[in-house]
Amino acid sequence: MSALADLMSTASPRPDPRGCDLPTCPVCADSMIAAEASAYLADNAISYLWTCDTCGYGFVTKHTLRTKITCN
Repeated sequence: MSALADLMSTASPRPDPRGCDLPTCPVCADSMIAAEASAYLADNAISYLWTCDTCGYGFVTKHTLRTKITCN
């Protein structure tokens, strides 16, 4: 089974009035609570895989970190 996910901008087209930056599904507008997976990227960013529980639509968001993560 193959999977397909769109890469979405981290900017929300409709800001949540509660100040929350969690995404909503662009297909059915259902609220999304937690990402299905996340990955640290080499360019000091984290990508998140989101899958809508209601309609099954999947997409990826990418967030750039303000400070660099280093392992000691």
